[in-house]
Amino acid sequence: ILAGLGVKKLTDIIGRPELLKQRHVPNHPKANTLDLQKLLANMADNEDAPRYCTRERNDAPHGRPLDDIILQDAKDAITEQQPISLSYKVTNVNRSVGTKISGEIGYQYGKDGLPEGTLELKLQGSAGQSFGTFLAPGIRLILEGEANDYVGKGMSGGEIIVKPDRAHKFVASDNSIVGNTCIYGATGGTLLANGRAGERFGVRNSGAVAVVEGVGDHGCEYMTGGTVVVLGRTGKNFGAGMSGGQAFILDLEERFADLYNPAMVGIERLTEDDKVIVQQLIYKHLEATESARAKEILGDWAKFASSFWKVQPKSTVAKLSEPKVAATPPPSEPATTKP
Repeated sequence: ILAGLGVKKLTDIIGRPELLKQRHVPNHPKANTLDLQKLLANMADNEDAPRYCTRERNDAPHGRPLDDIILQDAKDAITEQQPISLSYKVTNVNRSVGTKISGEIGYQYGKDGLPEGTLELKLQGSAGQSFGTFLAPGIRLILEGEANDYVGKGMSGGEIIVKPDRAHKFVASDNSIVGNTCIYGATGGTLLANGRAGERFGVRNSGAVAVVEGVGDHGCEYMTGGTVVVLGRTGKNFGAGMSGGQAFILDLEERFADLYNPAMVGIERLTEDDKVIVQQLIYKHLEATESARAKEILGDWAKFASSFWKVQPKSTVAKLSEPKVAATPPPSEPATTKP
């Protein structure tokens, strides 16, 4: 094909739209309505203009990353473990906020991180992707606004609190506040979100604790540990491949029984011990986010508690229900007499 086009190598055809033409699709009137002329336009300034990457990097023209600023401002918290609180504005171009400083904490202190409450970062606005990803112990992120996908991805500690702007006029529990695939692969830490999350919430979570007010499809997919509380609707296929951990779902509309994936998990109503766990987490959620939904639930706990489902792997349920068999004592040794 290259030879037929009169070229010797692949790099000779990169950025050469004049070598392309739109084909007619027989008996497909809909496909033939597409106009691809703008895709086939030659955008090179001149014949000698580079048609592919000719530089080592192609960074966008932007200022100093917010994480670099945070890292500098928080140096005393890292080096001296001195408690500090900092505030910043964020927009969706600020991606992976909190990641670089988590890396520095991990480099200096390992998996133990900083003591709880050492560094508090208050942010306002719309955070870009991967907010709080790989978050280290000792950091508390408080975002007033909203966040995109992958909040808390791979977090190993710390706390992420996301709540709407204080001037909001919408019902928080009916609206999304974080994106898809939050706490993906997290091994620790806590996420409290005063609003709904997107799809695949908690996928591969193995240790984080989260309270959120609704999730999309495939919640807690492949989860192996941790605890998730959902104070609202879920989408379909909840718990697919879930082999560990536990989830608690508020099901006011009696629809969850048709939405979870029964291949590996089962559902049951809360035990008294479960109620204590869920109630404590909702109190924590209310205290951190001032959630109207959390306040409503705690205000009539007896009513709402009966509408929760507990989701856990069937292997866990089977193990808990196994009868306890007393260990067989080892055979006694024959008595001996001293000569």
